[in-house]
Amino acid sequence: MSPIYAIGDIHGELGMLEHALDLVEADGGTEALTIFLGDYVDRGPYSRNVLDLLISGQKLGRNWVFLKGNHDRMFEWFLQTPSRIDPNLFIDLSWLHERLGGKNTLMSYGIDFSERYRLNALHTAALSAVPDKHSKFLASCKLSYETDDIFFCHAGVRPEVELSKQSEEDLLWIREEFHNYIGRHSKLIVHGHTPIATATHHTHLVNSDRGSSPALGMFPAAVVFEGTKCYSLNPIGRVQLLPTK
Repeated sequence: MSPIYAIGDIHGELGMLEHALDLVEADGGTEALTIFLGDYVDRGPYSRNVLDLLISGQKLGRNWVFLKGNHDRMFEWFLQTPSRIDPNLFIDLSWLHERLGGKNTLMSYGIDFSERYRLNALHTAALSAVPDKHSKFLASCKLSYETDDIFFCHAGVRPEVELSKQSEEDLLWIREEFHNYIGRHSKLIVHGHTPIATATHHTHLVNSDRGSSPALGMFPAAVVFEGTKCYSLNPIGRVQLLPTK
């Protein structure tokens, strides 16, 4: 069985994405099956460049699978007419709030926030600035990918629900119910969404979201699976991730 690679949340950090791709290519070559776990945009300064790189790899025929993250959907929905607000957000937050990072995403497309915008004017500016291929890419991202032994998704799965019946909302947003579950899932769940210091194997799940923060020295996790054995990638090679509980 050929190895499968996974890359965690990128959040607009182009240099970190390039670093993760270099690790994958050094280990598995240019034809490696690579699953991107979503959240390509927001917070970091280079969301546009990140999407350009991913789309260019897709056009070159790279063996890449793109999953959708909650941040990707928020951006996708903002670009719709009329814009849609994600009902999973707390009532005091919006995609444009600094905590979510949508403003940084729009700035990467050259939108100037030196003056105040009304939402309708900002929406018009975004539709003009964001290439159609970007909005189509976001809409095309899958919710999950699975093999005989592994289920890849962005956020996690709802316990006690068949993997084939998971809802979009849970695959993009679930957190506490998934992480607090002490039972076993029918497959190993590989996900991002919940930031941790390093990629971690918890017997029935592997968290690959390292936060993508240059200031904190956190890079998107690049991991590789040989069957259900999991290894993190670093510049000197593989390090096996052993279950922690």
